Amino acid sequence: MNVQTLKERALQNEDVRNEYDALESEFSLINQLFEMRKAAGLTQEQVAAVMHTKKSNISRLEKGGVAPKIDTLKRYADACGYDLNLTFQARSAS
Repeated sequence: MNVQTLKERALQNEDVRNEYDALESEFSLINQLFEMRKAAGLTQEQVAAVMHTKKSNISRLEKGGVAPKIDTLKRYADACGYDLNLTFQARSAS
């Protein structure tokens, strides 16, 4: 069984689906960070060097589970050649 099949099966459970949906914005951020770094052609070590931090900090940031400061996200974006643009969206009615 591959990971995608396992994910699909797990998301059939309503409780799992609700938790997954609640983490959607975190998953999106993690994906954006990784895609930015990849598009810039940089390794975690290179981003860490530009940010004057350790590779382990970049790894933790890209794995999620931490609440990064806006300044950290700005510095990460700068290191990858991007600008940070934060927006707010109204929640959809549930």
